[in-house]
Amino acid sequence: MKQNIHPKWNTEARVHCACGSTFTTGSTLSDISVEICSACHPLFTGQQKLIDTAGRVDKFNQRAAAAKKKQEEAAVRNAERESKKVAVEA
Repeated sequence: MKQNIHPKWNTEARVHCACGSTFTTGSTLSDISVEICSACHPLFTGQQKLIDTAGRVDKFNQRAAAAKKKQEEAAVRNAERESKKVAVEA
């Protein structure tokens, strides 16, 4: 094994979580900041975060209804144009 190419191993590396929890572990870094840990992760705490998919579905339905309304208005306009064209030709 080559000498002096490996980073220094810290056996007492401090880990700081965004929730405020801290613990020690071994790492090449002496101080580590994480966003989520076993103290606040839903898998370990048993709390699940619900995602609001109903809002997404409602938005989709609104867009679909608006598109359908536009298509119906366009069909009415086209029918009026056709009726005017037939009246002018006759």
